[in-house]
Amino acid sequence: MHMRHIYTLLTISLWLLLLTALPPCLSQLCSQQPYKCGGLPDLYYPFWGNTRPSYCGGGHQFNLTCYNSDHTFISMGSQQFEVVDIDTQAHIMTMVLKEYDDVCSPRLDFSLSPLFWYAKTVHNITIFYDCPSEVVSSVNNFTCGAENNQTDGVYYVGGEDELLQQNVELRKCQRRKQVPADESAPSPDGGVNALYAALEVGFQVNYVVSKECMTCLATDGVCGRFDDDHFICSHRKSNALHGKMPVIIGVTGSVAGLILICITIWCSLKLFKSSRWQERFWLRTNRNQDIEAFLKSHGALTLKRYKFSALKKLTNSFKCKLGKGGFGVVYKGLLPNGCPVAIKILNPSKGNNEEFINEVASISKTSHVNVVTLLGFCLEGYKKALIYEFMFNGSLEKFICTNNRIPIAPSLSWSKLYQIAIGVARGLEYLHKGCNTRILHLDIKPHNILLDENFCPKISDFGLSKLCLKKESIISISDARGTIGYIAPEVWNKNFGGISYKSDVYSYGMMLLEIVGGRKKSENAEGSSSEYFPDWVYRRLKEVTHGEVATEENVIIRRMTMVGLWCIQSIPSDRPTMNKVLDMLEGNIDTIGIPPKPVVSSPVRSE
Repeated sequence: MHMRHIYTLLTISLWLLLLTALPPCLSQLCSQQPYKCGGLPDLYYPFWGNTRPSYCGGGHQFNLTCYNSDHTFISMGSQQFEVVDIDTQAHIMTMVLKEYDDVCSPRLDFSLSPLFWYAKTVHNITIFYDCPSEVVSSVNNFTCGAENNQTDGVYYVGGEDELLQQNVELRKCQRRKQVPADESAPSPDGGVNALYAALEVGFQVNYVVSKECMTCLATDGVCGRFDDDHFICSHRKSNALHGKMPVIIGVTGSVAGLILICITIWCSLKLFKSSRWQERFWLRTNRNQDIEAFLKSHGALTLKRYKFSALKKLTNSFKCKLGKGGFGVVYKGLLPNGCPVAIKILNPSKGNNEEFINEVASISKTSHVNVVTLLGFCLEGYKKALIYEFMFNGSLEKFICTNNRIPIAPSLSWSKLYQIAIGVARGLEYLHKGCNTRILHLDIKPHNILLDENFCPKISDFGLSKLCLKKESIISISDARGTIGYIAPEVWNKNFGGISYKSDVYSYGMMLLEIVGGRKKSENAEGSSSEYFPDWVYRRLKEVTHGEVATEENVIIRRMTMVGLWCIQSIPSDRPTMNKVLDMLEGNIDTIGIPPKPVVSSPVRSE
């Protein structure tokens, strides 16, 4: 049988099954049956629920839950709202978030389904959490938490961006969320009780009634859906056929179903025998066997191994997303003993799964306070995941300001940043010299430096790393790797020399300059975005050296700047080792010496 004929039979069979599955007399069931839900009468398409079946509605987004004769509820995302009024002529619904505890509750969250949008009468109230004392002096303040662990916040009428521009002090608040309120509600200004009163009034949203349904109603038809994707318009005249042909349709449907089952089995057997499918199946199996053999030879199989179903349970079906990188998405999980973990679900690999092998083989060989700990992994067909210790303060990147980015978290002190820089240097020195096999990270940047609850830095993300013997000073790679702005020049241009552990030194130096230059640019709002970043830092170094008072802060800035500039020298042999970097960071600052001015040697990272 030709494949084209098979597709034709499958299509005919599927439509015959759909015809037999349609509800009989759709126009009678959906139009003559009165529909009331809770305290809301005279409801029709697209809403359904209670006594009204799903095929009379416009999809799962319009499912109403009716409670006694008083209350009507609708679910959107993970939230449930009480519907207090529906204007079926104007297509406007008024609703209130159900049972939120208070302004501190994580359930105070608003997200609309795609078929709804806020009415013109709705304005935003932006709530800021974990704010410093100078911010919460406003009358619109509130307190969350117990006495010993309380946090303060404020709220204002307006959008987040608008308020941050009007009051830059609000940027010091660590979290923020927006909630809608109707303009007719009492003014929320004047305290948290006023805010509750405004929220309890509710807000209005518009909803969509499709053009197909409007056309159907204009011809005295009744709207419905076979499922969320297939619209149905039914008329009473056409429904007379249902009374005359039930036996014919039933027999036709049964035959069509039998044909469909037979064709499906035949196609499955044909596909299984096809050489392309077998090639893919065995290729994936053999790749996983190769990975298993590699991990076993490197002693990595001693790590705890998880099934993917177990990871789904640990993450509550991947509910809390921590971040996303080039190799996958990271979710927060909780082990049975209550210990939080970070679970990276790797993207399906089109190559030889190098990033998975690199991570497991590299980190399983390490044990250092400044290198993230790998707790386990998952290898299940094309599903691959890595389980790490959880870092409560996230990445270093969010604590660094630049001249055009708002910091996500409050700024750290220079003393704390200095200790973080030393910790990262110790971690890199360990990778280069402290293991039996030298590990080149090749992607050092603030995003890959994680901070625990005490702001102790830990190097993470070994997807681009390379293992080499200690006696090997130069390695070869097939393609340039790393992040623009942090890549050593020899990685993308062989004329500068071979790739070695000095490539990590260069990236570390750029990270130091990012810490120093980013903070100072944001504080002083000076410097052109078109100026080469290391040139700007070098100019700042001369200002600190000759013009500024030698305070403890300026000494730290000067020391980190000089070390960073030494690390980004274009020729690898001119850069210090990480051991020497530690000596410069912790030793006498007068012995460091002013480094040569850097030249443009690697792609400039776009701000």
